[in-house]
Amino acid sequence: MNGTYLFSSESVTEGHPDKVADAISDGVLDALIAEDKDCRVACETLVTTGMAVIAGEITTSAYAHMPDIVRNTIKRIGYDDPDMGFDWETCAVITSIDKQSPDISQGVTKGKGLFSKKEQGAGDQGIMFGFACRETPELMPSPILYAHKVTKRLAEVRHKRVLDFLRPDGKSQVTVQYEGNTPIRIDAVVIAAQHTPDVKYKTLKEAIIEEVVYKAIPRRLLDKKTRYFINATGRFVLGGPQADCGLTGRKIIVDSYGGWGHHGGGAFSGKDPSKVDRSASYMARYIAKNVVAAGIAGSCEVQLAYAIGVPDPVSVFVETFGTSKLPEERIEKLIRRNFDMRPARIIEYLDLKRPIYSKTAAYGHFGRNEPEFTWERCDKAAALRSDAGLKG
Repeated sequence: MNGTYLFSSESVTEGHPDKVADAISDGVLDALIAEDKDCRVACETLVTTGMAVIAGEITTSAYAHMPDIVRNTIKRIGYDDPDMGFDWETCAVITSIDKQSPDISQGVTKGKGLFSKKEQGAGDQGIMFGFACRETPELMPSPILYAHKVTKRLAEVRHKRVLDFLRPDGKSQVTVQYEGNTPIRIDAVVIAAQHTPDVKYKTLKEAIIEEVVYKAIPRRLLDKKTRYFINATGRFVLGGPQADCGLTGRKIIVDSYGGWGHHGGGAFSGKDPSKVDRSASYMARYIAKNVVAAGIAGSCEVQLAYAIGVPDPVSVFVETFGTSKLPEERIEKLIRRNFDMRPARIIEYLDLKRPIYSKTAAYGHFGRNEPEFTWERCDKAAALRSDAGLKG
């Protein structure tokens, strides 16, 4: 893009009701996949005042005690006081679990479907996107990266009791000013942080700016014109599932690129990797990140599309927004030569049949350097660069 403009992205804390739901769904998945790597899990969670409801379709040889998973997750997040209207010891837990449809299973199981005689098919039809850009060392857009850093810092100062008046629910929004494709400053920081009823607003605002904003965002990006909107209603005592019903999969833009890149519409949490909503989104990010890391393009978005029960993607699309050193048709051919995008191969290469998913439930699925996030590796960059014939 040309000229000067603003772009904003938001993040939410682990205590936001939708993220509580995501964490429970991914906690169920982790408990099952730890014992049965071939489990089929589609777990949805709803949380509201004093209640958590788990529903979905699960086929597995493993056993998991659902109430324990729910309660331990809620406790870890920090809902440990009945005064919050939702706490791990007293909330009701309701489950309604069925098995995966055999009509779906035969298309996903090698040797059973029309197109999966020799290879596992995709778990559903759909489109998945991956994105990467050179704005940050993480190869992520700045607005979502800094929004995540703010919410993660909110949780950190709460757990460590640096700010002992904070409660688990919270949100952030960061507005970045760009010149062309370059982020030059932070124009606005919006934070909503749940708190105890006794803290004074001035104390809360000053502490959050000092201990959260200044610790999460590089000071070089903040200036005298940066605007801060901290608890803009003046009070945020009532929060969490008591104030807002939470659902799995309702924060898909927070989970991905903050609106900067496209999203195919499918949620990630609670789904085992046979669901391409999750595994192919991770693969698309892996591909886009390696294209950018290879120096082939400054920005790259990859779309993958699948048909249920069919192993190979029905289409691969590449967009580099005018930043590429090669024609996009050539980049697509490079991708097809260097990446196997069949579901079974994605799962194998990214090592996705592991209990790694609880860590993804908050603060984004991308731009993270923890070892579980295998799709963040840039180990294909050198091979791509060589195949592209680029020097240096």
